[in-house]
Amino acid sequence: MTVITQAPPNGTPTWVDLGIPDHRRAMEFYGAVFGWEFGEEGPPETGNYTMCLVQGKPVAALMKNSDPDATDFWWNMYFATDDCDGAAKRITDAGGQIPMAPMDVMEQGRMAIAVDPAGGQFGLWEARVHIGAQVVNEPGAMVWNELVTAKADAARDFYTAVFDFTLEPMAGFDYTVLHRPDQRPIGGIQGEPSAPKSAWLTYFDVADTDATLQRATAAGATVTLPAQDTPFGRMAGLRDPFGAEFRIIESAQQS
Repeated sequence: MTVITQAPPNGTPTWVDLGIPDHRRAMEFYGAVFGWEFGEEGPPETGNYTMCLVQGKPVAALMKNSDPDATDFWWNMYFATDDCDGAAKRITDAGGQIPMAPMDVMEQGRMAIAVDPAGGQFGLWEARVHIGAQVVNEPGAMVWNELVTAKADAARDFYTAVFDFTLEPMAGFDYTVLHRPDQRPIGGIQGEPSAPKSAWLTYFDVADTDATLQRATAAGATVTLPAQDTPFGRMAGLRDPFGAEFRIIESAQQS
């Protein structure tokens, strides 16, 4: 198990959460799919923010969407930063937007919501008490994140400017791996001309992709990408009962 005990370096995807109309229905669904257990529900003023746990450690969170008229839902991914306000300024300087300005989340940390010039939304998280996901690269936990966009060039320029990423193009198709300054790969940008919108997609590690697909569809999911083998592991795409997309992968390291 990859256990995280301190806030990760700047630019690392550190947390994901999902706001949906019925967080308890979502708990039933994701509990069935990933075997998640759940922490104590937060109070109504937090949208009943509830931690999703793997072996007792937080890996993600579910909450009730604050907009009763919302019809579009997605997993929101947060990049780690040790200076939320400074990162927000770099975002606007690079052509992005900050629809939710930096704000303190009690004693847990400081956050902001941003949108890149290609239209992809993401968050910033400056850790205090809450350091982000405490388990990664393990079944039920986040293992990868990638931006799917029709405006890959603009996205590449933006993320290198904001987080000082270096780029590793992959041969054969429009996919770029993002590396932190220490050269660790942290995610990717997939150029997809037909993408209807730009969006970050989170991959969750699973022990068995096909078995997870069966559990997910039985629990109400829709398959958006049939199971397929890749050099990195067997993967598939899903949409949960609320329409939020995510991906699963049985990483090659497990095989």
